[in-house]
Amino acid sequence: MLVADEWSEYELLDASCGWKYERWGDVFLLRPDPQIIWDNGNLEEKYQGKIDAIYYRSHQGGGHWENLKKVPLSWEIHYRNLTFHIKQMGFKHTGLFPEQAVNWDFMIRKIQNAGREIRVLNLFAYTGGATVACLSAGAHVTHVDSSRGMVDWCKENVLSSGYQGDHVRYLVDDVIKFVQREIRRGNQYDAIVMDPPSYGRGANGEVWDIEKNLTYLVQLCMQILSPKPLFFLINSYTTGLSPVVLANLLTTSFQNYSGTVSCGEVGLPITNNQMILPCGIYGRWEENE
Repeated sequence: MLVADEWSEYELLDASCGWKYERWGDVFLLRPDPQIIWDNGNLEEKYQGKIDAIYYRSHQGGGHWENLKKVPLSWEIHYRNLTFHIKQMGFKHTGLFPEQAVNWDFMIRKIQNAGREIRVLNLFAYTGGATVACLSAGAHVTHVDSSRGMVDWCKENVLSSGYQGDHVRYLVDDVIKFVQREIRRGNQYDAIVMDPPSYGRGANGEVWDIEKNLTYLVQLCMQILSPKPLFFLINSYTTGLSPVVLANLLTTSFQNYSGTVSCGEVGLPITNNQMILPCGIYGRWEENE
């Protein structure tokens, strides 16, 4: 497991009975997490008076935030030289997955050590954690997501991190249709990163199903790789999907390339009980250094 333990402004303080207690800069949040099945006490009681907001799930689906103290509409946290805007979203999220810092570090290192100009394609790119990381390493990035709101949020993160817009291209698009057009255009990328959801809809209502569509998308992406690719990274939060599945998919896709395939989980350290919270999986192919 890769553990994101280099944060200073984010901290997973405690986890118990389906809840996690976190520090996002100066804001303390209590959010649900179904993987936390162990009992380390009632966190709402343990940290009474030290919680700024709680996200409560609804039995009908969705949920709502209850702000116990005044919480900013948006605030910033930093990871190394990267700046991210944090907001309370409708479905418990904040616009950032801090465990992904381990993948940001991997991408930054690969790009900085490449010794050449690197073009990165970021698919299902969300608010642009990977986009900002790759820009910080000097890459040119194409950022694709079906949600205009998420793309606009990425623009905020890029500007706040101090990077210029001439090295990044933003597109609100269905990822499969976009890659198909890039094949016809003859465009190529040295690195591809994707964070596909389990299910979703494209910019024009296109249906995405990871079990049905992921292999096809990877096959399409292989057609827009440059002759000397640097890395190909797949993240997933799909319940029940093994990281070995992602490794197998990349192994078969890159069987004619010289490089290394690896896979595993990503996680966060829990400060108050020194355990690790598993948060997702990854599979990646990388050029041998």
